[in-house]
Amino acid sequence: MSTHPIQLTINGRRHDATVEGRLVLSDFLRGDAGYTGVHVGCEHGVCGACTVIVDGLAVRSCLMLAVQADGAAITTVEGLAADDGTLHPVQQTMRDEHGLQCGFCTPGIVMTLAALTGGPNKANSETLLNALSGHICRCTGYQGIRRAALKLAGDAA
Repeated sequence: MSTHPIQLTINGRRHDATVEGRLVLSDFLRGDAGYTGVHVGCEHGVCGACTVIVDGLAVRSCLMLAVQADGAAITTVEGLAADDGTLHPVQQTMRDEHGLQCGFCTPGIVMTLAALTGGPNKANSETLLNALSGHICRCTGYQGIRRAALKLAGDAA
């Protein structure tokens, strides 16, 4: 198998590596770079657990090759909280609204909401709720997650 040099910025830190062309980004982030907050569920882009932010967009990392991310800025759930441990607004809202249970799906959901609420064009409640439809949670019944999304959009939950 051929290998390729890649250079990524993950959570503000530069990572240089040589990877096989068939290595998916989720496996690189978890195995090679050590960001185990990237969860792998279905490996087909259906469950959303592996979602990370690549150059400002929420991406299913199990569907992207590591070589495709060469030169990109990637944020994983480990990169959201402040250095002093202060939670990112999405993390805090998910906590406040009891939007997690076992936690397996939580990083992907948090990354999707962070991508949509972090920029100058803050997403509305409809956009956030539609984005959540691409995530599978087997524990919570989605009510806390939906309340968190509505709160992040500025709507009464």
